[in-house]
Amino acid sequence: MKKNNSRVKKLRVNNLRVNNLRDIPVMILAGGYGTRLREETEYRPKPMVPIGGKPILWHIMKMYSHYGFYRFIICLGYKGEMIKNYFLNHKYQGIDFSVNTKTGKIIEHQINEEEWEITLVDTGQDCYTGARVARAAKYVDTDSFLLTYGDGLCDVDIEKTIKFHESHGKIATLTGVNVFSRFGNLIVDGDTVTSFAEKKLIEDEWINGGFFVLQRDFLKYLSTEPKCVLEKEPLFNCANDNQLMIYKHKGFWQCMDTFREQQMLEEMWQDGAPWKVWKKDNVFSAAVRSKQMQVNL
Repeated sequence: MKKNNSRVKKLRVNNLRVNNLRDIPVMILAGGYGTRLREETEYRPKPMVPIGGKPILWHIMKMYSHYGFYRFIICLGYKGEMIKNYFLNHKYQGIDFSVNTKTGKIIEHQINEEEWEITLVDTGQDCYTGARVARAAKYVDTDSFLLTYGDGLCDVDIEKTIKFHESHGKIATLTGVNVFSRFGNLIVDGDTVTSFAEKKLIEDEWINGGFFVLQRDFLKYLSTEPKCVLEKEPLFNCANDNQLMIYKHKGFWQCMDTFREQQMLEEMWQDGAPWKVWKKDNVFSAAVRSKQMQVNL
């Protein structure tokens, strides 16, 4: 496989010498039912819901590949066969080609620019996030790996999250993000409303935004039992052991839990898409941030 040497960098991750960033696998959780986005997920898994004509999963992978990563482990579940079929035919996605219907010979007129190595893992239909990671862990062949959710977009600098992870020497790093308040705030004087504030970014509160950097040692907190939820006992116990750190990201982050959020992301794509870090010359409009504020998260 041809590699883009311009992105190849050597570094240490918790004293593990990694030949280059590209050697670290990226695990993506893509098996949930997505019940809050039923308008779309009745027909396809949530990671296959399109933004700008491409599955949100593709956007996440493009972001990681911008930083040099090409190895992906996709944790499948609900309608996982659709994700398998997408990547089996990915070579011909978005390119022109000619096919001889008698011989089956195909002539490609362009080359698909993505050079990804993708491991698609059936982690179970009714299975929670922690169990999916544990079941796919056998394909992690390095002492560290990256992990994120298949429904969240962000403009975080992945290289900086890895350097931060290396600096503290703990088992786990998650990317923490601020979110907009769900409702506008009332400014009152007694029983009189003196002002009404629009929804605003809550800068003193952090939530788990995904985009983890993990050591293999983190797997000891997980179980392959279907009811193992990553965001409950595993992360709770890791924090109790003083092994969980937060990389604070104050830039763009948005999940896609509802149809309204999917529509918002679609509009953002038309406005320039702040998560489109692979096109640095792409300047997004100021309307992008206001669209986030207009959505009830």
